Amino acid sequence: MSVRILFKFIAMSSSSSPTPSTSSRATLLQLRIQRYSPSLREKLAQVYGQHENFDTWMQQLIAQVTELAQQRSSDLVELDNQRLHNPDWFLQQDMLGYCTYVDRFAGNLQGVKQQIPHLVNLGVRYLHLLPFFQARCGENDGGFAVASFDQIQDGLGSIDDLLELTSALRQNKISLCADFVLNHIADDHPWALAAKHGDTRYQAYFHTFADREFPDQYEQTLGQIFPQAAPGNFTFNPELQKWVWTTFYPYQWDLNYSNPEVFAQIAIVMLRMANLGIEAFRLDSTAFLWKRLGTSCMNQTEAHLLLQALRDIIEIAAPGVLLKAEAIVATADLPAYLGSEAQGVKECHIAYHSSLMASSWVALAEQKVDLIEAVIAATPDLPAQASWLNYVRCHDDIGWNVLRAEAAGADGDAQLAKQRLKHAALFFSDQSASYADGLQFQSSDPEAVHGTVGMAASLCGLVHSSAAPDPIVAEVTELSIRRILLMYGLSLSFGGIPLIYMGDEFAQTNDRSFLDDPAKSMDGRWLQRPYFDHDAQMHLHDMSRCSSQVFAQLSELIRQRQQLPALAANTARQLLSTDSAQVLGFVRGDVNSAEHLIYLSNFSELARTLDAEKIVRQIPFATNRQVAYVDVLSGELIGQKIDLPAYSQRWLRLLGA
Repeated sequence: MSVRILFKFIAMSSSSSPTPSTSSRATLLQLRIQRYSPSLREKLAQVYGQHENFDTWMQQLIAQVTELAQQRSSDLVELDNQRLHNPDWFLQQDMLGYCTYVDRFAGNLQGVKQQIPHLVNLGVRYLHLLPFFQARCGENDGGFAVASFDQIQDGLGSIDDLLELTSALRQNKISLCADFVLNHIADDHPWALAAKHGDTRYQAYFHTFADREFPDQYEQTLGQIFPQAAPGNFTFNPELQKWVWTTFYPYQWDLNYSNPEVFAQIAIVMLRMANLGIEAFRLDSTAFLWKRLGTSCMNQTEAHLLLQALRDIIEIAAPGVLLKAEAIVATADLPAYLGSEAQGVKECHIAYHSSLMASSWVALAEQKVDLIEAVIAATPDLPAQASWLNYVRCHDDIGWNVLRAEAAGADGDAQLAKQRLKHAALFFSDQSASYADGLQFQSSDPEAVHGTVGMAASLCGLVHSSAAPDPIVAEVTELSIRRILLMYGLSLSFGGIPLIYMGDEFAQTNDRSFLDDPAKSMDGRWLQRPYFDHDAQMHLHDMSRCSSQVFAQLSELIRQRQQLPALAANTARQLLSTDSAQVLGFVRGDVNSAEHLIYLSNFSELARTLDAEKIVRQIPFATNRQVAYVDVLSGELIGQKIDLPAYSQRWLRLLGA
């Protein structure tokens, strides 16, 4: 059968029954194998084709993928089938993410299940639980040093609890996303332990060196992720009597993807996890997978080929599952992680838009929006069935260096870029310099542009979320709340999947208790990893609290977004000229029809007024027509002038549209 006839069979199968019979299920799987295995082979041949017995290795890989596909439960197969015939399911304007640690949010997996009503109330459709599989004993980088892909972290529950949770989430139309750490494993993972005990097979799973000759050569072009806590990229292991490549922390051993067995093992692990009901994977540290002497060892061609191969494997065995690239890289390097529609290449379904996040914080610090505009101008249109992941804050630091190209301006002034980014870093980490309450992250060099840590509310100037504001500081508190909502309004409006970081819905502030814990005090990111504020949750009716005010207003932004098709992930976006350095403007949707929405936001502490005609005449549909716009957030009809109070936003749609 030809591919076209095979996919016609798929369509006929789905129209007759939402759940394929055993025989049709097997046939559908074979169709997907025939469709995607040639592409999978072609990509892996580019990486591993020179290896002896490549053909045999490929056959074994396909056999393992097939076996795991056959093990998927009937409800997961039904979900796969539904999503195959609705590939845009995660691109709609009602798609909303939520990110949290299991223990900080709800104690354990059973507790997360009990919090599903809170997620439903917010409108969450996608829940990212930060690492919950077994982590290294002792220091473990917040769970990212994985000791086992098959066991749940002590104290968080069991595999049965996970199965129960994923089932309950599916019933509430919430997809569970889990971290899948691709670049490294913990030094007490069974593979690393076997390597330490002399097993040469597993020693080949890692990059090891008998002396410093090659490490020193690599270091000449490598960056440092944690220069303060973990300087350098190699660690001497006394058991191996060798230097081990450790990009992040000494206890996280980088995997050697030049070994095809490593790729096969990782692919099989991913499918086993998918069969537990995990519907999305945050592929951690994707930019670092391939090592090449004389380069930064980031964004290498082979890394992309391996991610594309993982996508083909998912298409075969679990087509309802999403892959999300955690590639915190410059704007110019981002598109490759989503693939290329022109070249017919599919990579990840979702990629973090870290440049948008960082530039929005710069805009707050500078009270001007040119850097956001530069990032938006450099952001390409999305391929089909792909989305950005938009976020305000996360468990990690704000890395300013992703903005070096945009901050350098048209002239490529590297010194200007450094000056602007250092100003932003100082603004958010020095309380004497601004309203913000953040900290520097991992920098011992006073000339470096260090990262910044802190909860969104604290970086926006809020002192305490749950307390009723002091009348004396009421205006300061009001401005802080506006900044929080301004940042989330951009995330909700830009295009992609917006993500709420746990606690931001209550404007939770920094948690400095980590300083009292020797195991965490060296990692400032714990500042932004508070425990869920159950008190705020219990008192949402008390509108004297900042937490209740933010929850109510953020919920309204989400509710409005759900009703606006122009804000779906894959609708068009066009920058607007606002004639104000402080006001960001863009239009979403079809500018040649009534189905569009104008977004305007004031990143200044002073009110701004825009000429409505100058804004509207940039919309082709509105030109030469008598039109009227209404702000969906306030219900206010827009006249000749558009007033934007300090740190405010407007979402304008045509009256009657």
